[in-house]
Amino acid sequence: MTSVIQASTRPATVLAVTSGKGGVGKTNVTINVAVALARLGYRVGVLDADFGLGNIDVLLGLTPDGHVGQVVSGEKRLADIVVEGPAGVRIIPASSGLQSLTALNPVQRERLHAALDEVRCELDYLLIDTAAGISDNVLHMLQFAGRVIVVTSLEPSAIVDAYAVTKVLSRMDSAKEIGIVVNGVRTPDEAKLAFRQIETAARRFLGHAVAYYGFVSADPALRAAVIEQRAIVDLLPQSPASRCYRIVASRLAGLGPAGLEPRGPLPTLLSLVEAPLCA
Repeated sequence: MTSVIQASTRPATVLAVTSGKGGVGKTNVTINVAVALARLGYRVGVLDADFGLGNIDVLLGLTPDGHVGQVVSGEKRLADIVVEGPAGVRIIPASSGLQSLTALNPVQRERLHAALDEVRCELDYLLIDTAAGISDNVLHMLQFAGRVIVVTSLEPSAIVDAYAVTKVLSRMDSAKEIGIVVNGVRTPDEAKLAFRQIETAARRFLGHAVAYYGFVSADPALRAAVIEQRAIVDLLPQSPASRCYRIVASRLAGLGPAGLEPRGPLPTLLSLVEAPLCA
């Protein structure tokens, strides 16, 4: 596909995708938004930042020759482990089952920063798929990102944990841009309700505004995509979830680089939830 976006000399915008609770579909959001951005013509990379229990390569049926643990240890360069995923997305795989990587030390973090700063010069967007929760590794990656996407489901525990992540992050960096994606909804109203619970609490108790980046419809086809080890936006591009992922990607692209003036108006709840089934 020929890129329709002019290459930028600005380092990639870093988007950290995180969640308070596991099992809310965070990694699927990361993969599919990344592929959707690439289909728009952007140069995109994905870092699997669940360093000890990475699975992005598995979900995409890839067989990497190394992992990010070998980069932070100094054994390999980032270029040695990157694998090409769908639509040319550059995947930086994590290890699986290495407890030593669940808490990086300062030297390892410095090596990781240096490697990511280097690859950012070759990308428009770098998405970081963090582990769930608020471990030191997760918070470090959230600090590195220019914009944070908090994924939640409709479960009360997921909403509470999404707010907890927002609370920790806003106190750590009051200027950080935080947006919400509500996953697995049946109607836009369900997403609106979940978002408003987080937004109201954040404004009242934290004095921190959060944006609404969109929602992903509950879609049985997602299971088929996982079994096929494919991004659903490629396997079934007209499915309800695929349409939602593309819209989330378009909205993120419309915001422009984090920390700069957006290319368009910031997403508002009213404008985003009215489109039925994300169409």
